[in-house]
Amino acid sequence: MSQPSVPATDPGIYAEYETRWSNLPDTEEAWIARAREVSEVLAKDAAQRDQENKSPRAEVALLKHSGLTKLLGPKKYGGGEQAWNVGYRAIREVAKTDGSIGMLLGYHLLWSTIANVMGTPEQADRTNQLIISNNYFVGGAVNPRDNDLKITPDGDHIVFTGNKHFNTGGVVSDLTVLEGILDGTQDHIFALVETQQPGIQFAHNWHNIGLRLTESGSVKIENVRASWSDALGWDAATKKPRDDTLKIAFPTLLLPTIQLVFSNFYLGISLGALDFASGYTTTATRAWPFGGDNKESATDEFYILERYGNFFAHLRATEALADRAGDRLSGLYTRYQAQKSGLTAQERGEVAEWVASIKVVATDVGLRVTSGVFEVTGARATASKVGLVRFWRDIRVHTLHDPVAYKNRELGRYALLHEVPEPSWYT
Repeated sequence: MSQPSVPATDPGIYAEYETRWSNLPDTEEAWIARAREVSEVLAKDAAQRDQENKSPRAEVALLKHSGLTKLLGPKKYGGGEQAWNVGYRAIREVAKTDGSIGMLLGYHLLWSTIANVMGTPEQADRTNQLIISNNYFVGGAVNPRDNDLKITPDGDHIVFTGNKHFNTGGVVSDLTVLEGILDGTQDHIFALVETQQPGIQFAHNWHNIGLRLTESGSVKIENVRASWSDALGWDAATKKPRDDTLKIAFPTLLLPTIQLVFSNFYLGISLGALDFASGYTTTATRAWPFGGDNKESATDEFYILERYGNFFAHLRATEALADRAGDRLSGLYTRYQAQKSGLTAQERGEVAEWVASIKVVATDVGLRVTSGVFEVTGARATASKVGLVRFWRDIRVHTLHDPVAYKNRELGRYALLHEVPEPSWYT
């Protein structure tokens, strides 16, 4: 079945950066500087691209040119071999000017490294070589709120069938992560497959108020085949999950890892909103002439200075918490990647509560800042052509992904009863 043609941005508009960024950064700070450069490029027409709402093929090409798609990959295959705490900061930088592309980068970094978390060493090495040497972009059809895909065995292969309402980045991806339950069991299987094949049919129905360039619409999976050898963490000979790979705490790190992806692009969007609003206030906002303590400039108004100071303080604290959570999670990967069985459920749970903490704070502060900036920019800043409202729309959409109230309850049990959470699809 052929895929429908949809409007897309032209990758050629960023062709110059393939040469300009032909060498990968070689230090942590150089990687963050590269992410900042990408963010500056995206800033030039972010509001326009948001309004046009085209499939982001050019933007994904820009991420590939920058090397950010390889940031976490092993150096032996051409990757940056950076830790997750660097990846999180890069996501944050990109999201400052374009929340959609920051989100796409975050999801790619997660799905492109899934074999490191859930696969055998051989699968991880083979998958890293495939993705990094080809500079592939990876999407995922793994929405837990839908029914799992059905997996049926067929000789040396498994066959996926079903539907997913959300499939972030799939339309513009080279590879797609699929997840389902093996027929007749309760066992889950993850596998990466090529995106461009007849059995993967995108609905192109992502028409939401925010994160408009993430291609997060629904997808139909129809008889998509993968080799048993690509079933992550499974023994291809016995067709059973490996106890030493999947029946331990380590693979459950996938969930706090993606939750921390969320918090970092929330934070990036919030920081971007404050920066964008600052530029508007200093150039376009007018002082209020009827307050009895009239000022010549908006930047002299007490309430404007007070609001910016308060937003700045809360965002600075949120950044510190995000960095602390990123360091804690990265530390577990560094300590246990070569000896996965050593990770305890308690260690995993304690890190999950650092991640839950930043999820709560990034959500609360992000919603407050992205809506509150209108109070210090004025009525004219609500015009569509200004582009300020996209920050609130972006963060409002994704903070509904999983109710933050449950993160608060989870943290309450940890603080009050010293209970770490049981691993789940959202914890």
